[in-house]
Amino acid sequence: MQYKRILLKLSGEALMGERQYGIDPQRLKEYAKEIKEVVDLGIELAIVIGGGNIFRGVAGASNGMDRVQGDHMGMLATCINGLALQSALEDEGIYTRLQTAIEIKEMAEPYIKRRANRHLEKGRVVIFGAGTGNPYFTTDTAAVLRAIEINADAILKGTRVDGIYNADPEKDKNAVKYDTITYKDVLNKGLKVMDMTAFTLSEENKLPIIVFDMNKQGNLLKLVSGEPIGTIVNQ
Repeated sequence: MQYKRILLKLSGEALMGERQYGIDPQRLKEYAKEIKEVVDLGIELAIVIGGGNIFRGVAGASNGMDRVQGDHMGMLATCINGLALQSALEDEGIYTRLQTAIEIKEMAEPYIKRRANRHLEKGRVVIFGAGTGNPYFTTDTAAVLRAIEINADAILKGTRVDGIYNADPEKDKNAVKYDTITYKDVLNKGLKVMDMTAFTLSEENKLPIIVFDMNKQGNLLKLVSGEPIGTIVNQ
């Protein structure tokens, strides 16, 4: 498949690198270089990033914090990550825009679909922060929602494993990887790809999901160039 426009979903934890918390500048730089290779091909790229390296609303709620307050804190964490990624991308000479679902006008643009599309058409990388702007929704759901809104060809979910397996490959050495799998099979087998809201939204809108190892150098470029990297989830 040839991609014209894609949405890349990164977890906040991915930015930690080898650290236990926060942002690893070296990992950030590596990601920026990988993204630049894709942009240089003329592919339009948007990014949604999580905030779990700084704060996770669900974890806060489990410790007695109000869930809505916790999720609002998580939204701000994604904005911090978005600013860090924006800086790293601009260091590589990439034009970017950070758009957020909550208004932080001194730091970022508010999310406006038409404006986001125009930035992408001009070759700018658009980073979407603050999730959907609503509590109880994950950044996976935000990624699928934004991908649908901007008419992305696919959503690429960068993780630390090289695809979807029938068991956790970090715990079971006999786990078998799927090259392709249908939405229905993912549900029937109880495989963890995204949370149910995000996954159902993707299925209803026939948006392919590609799960791949973002930490292996060159994988992103190979994937968008048509090489069989990761696992494709589609109809």
